[in-house]
Amino acid sequence: MVLGRITSLGTGKLVVLALLGVGVTIGGAFAVGVIGAPSVVGVDNGFGDVTEGTTEIETNLTVNNPNPLGVRLGGLTIDYEVLLNDVSMAQGVREGVPLESGNSTVAFTTEMSNEKIPAWWVSHLRNDEHTTLSVNADVHSSLLNRSFEAPAVERSINTSLISAFNSDEEREVNADTTGVEDPVLIVRETRGEWGSVSEETTEVRMAFDVYNPREYPVAISNVGYDVAMNNVSMGGGETNDSVVIPPGGTETLEVTFELTNENLDEWWVSHLQNDQVTTLTADFYLRVDLSDVGAGTTEVPLDTMEQTIETDIFGEGGGDGTNGGTDGGTSDDESTTGESTDDGTTETEGDASTETATPTETETETESGTTETETDDGGGLLDDLDASDAAAAGA
Repeated sequence: MVLGRITSLGTGKLVVLALLGVGVTIGGAFAVGVIGAPSVVGVDNGFGDVTEGTTEIETNLTVNNPNPLGVRLGGLTIDYEVLLNDVSMAQGVREGVPLESGNSTVAFTTEMSNEKIPAWWVSHLRNDEHTTLSVNADVHSSLLNRSFEAPAVERSINTSLISAFNSDEEREVNADTTGVEDPVLIVRETRGEWGSVSEETTEVRMAFDVYNPREYPVAISNVGYDVAMNNVSMGGGETNDSVVIPPGGTETLEVTFELTNENLDEWWVSHLQNDQVTTLTADFYLRVDLSDVGAGTTEVPLDTMEQTIETDIFGEGGGDGTNGGTDGGTSDDESTTGESTDDGTTETEGDASTETATPTETETETESGTTETETDDGGGLLDDLDASDAAAAGA
């Protein structure tokens, strides 16, 4: 004989709220369909505060409980992870999260160590400046002994930093020295490509097609460079590359220089604080021998290259660091496609929206059953860079 209390709902459905005398557990009630299964119906992410050492990722995770208020499923455990090209950037666990009837929005903050940026940078460049952002969330109910995955969230992030080093525009090289007729050289084309990349350094291989308009040979002994991103120095120095360009001749000057990846975490902070906008500048100069006109060896500016890159990593619509834009679902659109324009600006293309697997009520519609559960920060969610991350980046 089953002893219990039956409650009649407004919808006309009958739900068993207590099962006594037959030893039916919560899990058993779920198995026979008396208790409905909760589900994750939305994941919303954005950047919070960013400091020299850490970046906050703010998350709103919406869980739907189809059962009436009288049926409590106990506390839930939420596992959460953000990956960029399989490099784990942030992860954490939230235990004991209460679940009311209807839609409940759980807000929490996960800290990402900025020391992870070099590992991601390596993976990004080795993947032709392409990154896949993946957000994985898993909700587990100990009473039901069941886990419920959130809808998959993926976004494509593409940049074109290397295009800053490519140009077919002719540029004059002037010595600005008494007794020397300018221009002493003309750069007709520059080409750049990424060389070897490690967590310590990034190589850039450059080729300059240089024309000599003068009636005497010009010898180039060194090429100097200074590269910065958002005024954060990424590398500078001189290369010992030399070439002699005969009168009226054209030679290709090939040089390889290095960027210092240890400054990437500082650049990352500037990128987020600047609404996910980066301006890359590269200044070059030559040491040329003008002895044939009595000027000796002198340093002349070769070129200044500039490129602006914009990203929208979580699909926030401008990268202003506020919550928004990464709903539950999978986006196949490319959220940040870098396309270089004539003025050196990279424009972004693609629909930043994603699909939501199940319609979700807004947080303001509390009368319709949506509740908001505020929590503190993730506490202990900081996951430092380790060998496994580096291995994932190099895969």
